[in-house]
Amino acid sequence: MSAGPPYRPAHFVGDGALLDVAEAIAAHWAALGMRGSFLARDLGTGAQLGFDARTPVPLASVVKVPFALVVLDRIAAGDLDADRPVTVDPATSSVGPTGLSAFRHPATVAVGDLLHLMLSVSDNAAADALFGLVPAADVDARLRAWDCGDLRVRHRMNRMYECAAGAAGNDFSLALELAVRDERSGRHTLEMLDPARANAGSATALVDLLHRVWHDEISRPAATAELRRLMGAQLFTQRLASELRADALRVSGKTGTFLHLRHEIGVVEADSGHRVAIAALTRSDRRAGLAPDIDLAIGTAARDAFEALRH
Repeated sequence: MSAGPPYRPAHFVGDGALLDVAEAIAAHWAALGMRGSFLARDLGTGAQLGFDARTPVPLASVVKVPFALVVLDRIAAGDLDADRPVTVDPATSSVGPTGLSAFRHPATVAVGDLLHLMLSVSDNAAADALFGLVPAADVDARLRAWDCGDLRVRHRMNRMYECAAGAAGNDFSLALELAVRDERSGRHTLEMLDPARANAGSATALVDLLHRVWHDEISRPAATAELRRLMGAQLFTQRLASELRADALRVSGKTGTFLHLRHEIGVVEADSGHRVAIAALTRSDRRAGLAPDIDLAIGTAARDAFEALRH
């Protein structure tokens, strides 16, 4: 944990008891050496709570949600076939521990299944294969046309790892150390941690996107329905869903992890009809590749926000 006064967000969202919950979440995060942005919004009433929700941050794999929506929009429009085969060669594919990124031999996969791999197990190779069909500049332009200008898509997923390697060679622990040091100083030694150059967005922009997807107010209904289904298939439950395990609840989400960044966005739905969209975008102040307490803190924040908003 860094020296000096504890981190405190500059701007809070919420009134009365909701503000109290937002402040308690921020205090818990600060005690763990976490900085970041948080926003939770009831999709029925519009009530919300959070802090620093308009601050742009690098999104890591959370960017795969708006990217997937653009790809699904093209499929729904008939401009791209979901069954189109794409061959991914490990010799030239992207870095990552899951899915095609971990393959040792070439594989041919349909576009629709690449989307599934990208969102269910955060497969970077699958994502970059799709970027080969729908370039980042086209994704960015479509998001702007949809009035999602605070979400910026500038590069393929593998660009993050190329940037880290350029600064630290093959020493990923050194890259993490640089990220933590720069977090304390406000510098950006690693280009992909600079919101002005990375795939970036704010908690507000991401919750706005989820709001529109869950209300079919963006793209086409076939695309938004499929995005909801794919987000519901995510296998990682250590963050948003960690404190929301109940038969009466369903969590559809997408994590994002890179160096000291640990994010998740998603929608929590209850059998009662309550739906809450959440964006938790965090940066840790420690040199740790694994931080289950930070993951759990995101889950605790999601639980507390959901409970506060549905009462």
